Amino acid sequence: MPVGRNGDERPMAWRYAGDQMKRWREAAGLTRQQLADEAKYGIDSIKGMERGVRKPQAHVLRIADELCGAHGKLAAAEEFLRPERFPSYSQDFMEAESAAVALCWYETQFIPGLLQCEGYARALLGAHCPPLDDETIDERARGRLERQSLLAKQTKAFSFVIEEAALRRKVGEADVWATQLFHLIEAGKPRHVNVQVLPTDRGAHAGLRGPFVVLKTPDHEYLAYEEGQEMGVLYVESEKVGNFIQRHEMILRQALSPEESARYIGKLAEEL
Repeated sequence: MPVGRNGDERPMAWRYAGDQMKRWREAAGLTRQQLADEAKYGIDSIKGMERGVRKPQAHVLRIADELCGAHGKLAAAEEFLRPERFPSYSQDFMEAESAAVALCWYETQFIPGLLQCEGYARALLGAHCPPLDDETIDERARGRLERQSLLAKQTKAFSFVIEEAALRRKVGEADVWATQLFHLIEAGKPRHVNVQVLPTDRGAHAGLRGPFVVLKTPDHEYLAYEEGQEMGVLYVESEKVGNFIQRHEMILRQALSPEESARYIGKLAEEL
């Protein structure tokens, strides 16, 4: 059975902090409009925060804390409302990725997160819909870059196969894109990291149904992960994981070798 989280629910911290703000406000005999006026927010925004469908803002919590005589109990929620570094549905995968001794990643539309330079990562996050606030972009970019420390561990093996389409999608300004291409070449130089390109002219192949990652655990078991726009699923069932392993093996047969791939990426960089 798959193990995963979907992105339908707002963070529990939003809901709890908003509910506490509502309870303190009502206990103090304060109307929602009064709080909105003092905090200089619209009443619909305050309502959304109290319902947990909008993130309770630190400024509003501090104003509510003062007006309701909460003595810091509401303001203290600010620490627990910091943006999550990763979407909630990907948490299981992040844990598995960190512990894995081998990782095989096939990607179709963009550069895998472990291989992204900062400018590229920020450009991708900036294109998120609905838009992310600056604080969330900063936190997620930082989290993505810190994950890349895994690549320095020479006792782990990494294999990345990237579709040509992802290498031709110019994300960010020209200098960002050039930096990203050269970053890819450098990332593939260590002996335990393989970066390969799957050219578009290879035609139909086993990966056309979408990207995925296969992971080998320290216990020599295998997991598989696939992600959509609003969900991520980590598979543990041997039959399903076996299907992903088989697909990856077939994709590797059609991809350029690591050496050919480095030359191909270098050529793209020179054309900028």
